[in-house]
Amino acid sequence: MKHRILFIISLFFSVLHSQEVEFTAKVSKDKLGVNERLRIDFTMNKNGDNFTPPDFKGFTVVMGPSQSVSDMWMNGVRTFSKSFSYTLQPTAEGKFTIQGASIDIGGKTYTTKPVEISVTKAVETPSLDKPTTDLIKDNLFLVAEVSKGNPYLNEGISVIYKLYVGGQVALNDLRVVDVPKFPNFWSQEIRMAMSQYEVDNCTYQGKNFRCVTIKKMVLYPQKTGKITLEPLSVDAVLAVPTQQRDFFGRNIMQQSVQRVSSGNRVLNVRELPEEGKPDDFSGAVGDFTFEVNATRKELNASESTQIKVQVSGNGNLKLFDLPKLTFPSSLEVYNPEQKDNVNTTLSGMRGTVEQTYTIVPQYGGKYPVGATSFSYFNPSTQKYHTVKTEDILLDIAGTPAKEIQSTGEIVKQSVQNLGNQFRFLQLNPNLQPIDQPLFFSTSAYYWWLFLPLLAIPIALFWQRFQQKRQGDVEGNKIRKANRLAKKYLSEAKQRITDKDTFYEALERAFHNYLKAKLKIETYEMSKEKISSLLQEKQVKASTLETFISLLKNCELARYSQAHSVASLEKDYELSVQVLSELDKQIK
Repeated sequence: MKHRILFIISLFFSVLHSQEVEFTAKVSKDKLGVNERLRIDFTMNKNGDNFTPPDFKGFTVVMGPSQSVSDMWMNGVRTFSKSFSYTLQPTAEGKFTIQGASIDIGGKTYTTKPVEISVTKAVETPSLDKPTTDLIKDNLFLVAEVSKGNPYLNEGISVIYKLYVGGQVALNDLRVVDVPKFPNFWSQEIRMAMSQYEVDNCTYQGKNFRCVTIKKMVLYPQKTGKITLEPLSVDAVLAVPTQQRDFFGRNIMQQSVQRVSSGNRVLNVRELPEEGKPDDFSGAVGDFTFEVNATRKELNASESTQIKVQVSGNGNLKLFDLPKLTFPSSLEVYNPEQKDNVNTTLSGMRGTVEQTYTIVPQYGGKYPVGATSFSYFNPSTQKYHTVKTEDILLDIAGTPAKEIQSTGEIVKQSVQNLGNQFRFLQLNPNLQPIDQPLFFSTSAYYWWLFLPLLAIPIALFWQRFQQKRQGDVEGNKIRKANRLAKKYLSEAKQRITDKDTFYEALERAFHNYLKAKLKIETYEMSKEKISSLLQEKQVKASTLETFISLLKNCELARYSQAHSVASLEKDYELSVQVLSELDKQIK
């Protein structure tokens, strides 16, 4: 009996202690240099109003107040915590006192105890409690990495735009805002295989970062001198630590959207050297091979052969002209057919460019195709190179062509009929009469004639209906909240594979539904008040219990990692069922 009495007394005092109001001030450090910062948190275990901070004499408020709230139920016990946080920068050396902050809780005013701070001289390596903007600034960089800053004219270079993210800053999403244009370059974007950006581990300025490759370009400058590359700009959606901890001791992250730019990059494009430039140089820059080949060198008259001019290698393959071949005037030569087989990678254009000449000799004889040459500039050796080919001799079997007479007259020959050489116009068009009635005598004509008259009363009725609906302020508010609830339920279904975003969307759907049905605002929504109002609306106990349990699931999902896709699907189906039941039962 004695032990039971002691247990009851201790339980009574523990309950009383748990109900006591606690309002405290806590600083990240009580001694710091004048070039350092500190963080102060004013924390309470019960919600209150009229929070009044101290004047922070001797300090400058760098950031704040930032507010965080934690309200959890575990094993039937509610744990509540609310904090107001400031980041402070001392203005001078010395000892300072941060006076107490005050707040009204339950009709009483509570005040925190003063905090003593000692500020010393500036330290060499300050440890700063940086605000969000400073933390992002030190851990977020967008860089345009250029393979070569002083290329030659028409020399290929690569530009890779990378976003570097360091420290505890996490990248959630990014959106490209401004895409650079390259008016003074021949440009080709390298398509990345992944539909989403891939994160790698990289080093930047001697530090380890996580990097995301946003864009890859290959550029061939078409102008000499200093050329400025336009910047690329993106909006990065970041999660930044706030120095606050959740129930499990993890950092509470704050979402921030930061626009970052790669800045301007200046390239110094050099002229190709004049020394040693060949006369037949046509602008080819790279490392190439050159060939001229004939498919057949011996053939009969009226048969065809092909001569192929081919340049292969790595360089500006699409930006120069191939050498032209010279043929004897007695050969029938068709215009060359161009064919490109070029792939563009970060190392530049690589492949083959060729022209194929088709030749159909009409008479026998030996016909020489003159030798040609191809010149190019190699940036690696910084020299011009020339490749020459030999003559190609075509040996045509058949009757030789008649020579031109010494008098200068041209020998006329009769036209040979080789088949259907001439095509005449079709003289018989085979036209047929149209046996269809005129549109003006059909019933469709009269329908289209009177349709505008029928639309007038419909338009008047619709206008009156819209005016009446716009005047129903309360009804419009309810309809809007219902639409939002359906919208968030749809969003929850789309994000059913992501636990955090799924339960956030589900909770918003519940809140908007309650706004419409119970006519309460978000700040009034506590489980006790929701239960009371739904009981007044004569909602069944089983439906009410299921709805409250779903609300608890939304809260617990922020801290639990044990949810599977199956449990998320079950909660979604249960939510649709509960909202339907509530809609039928609320009176």
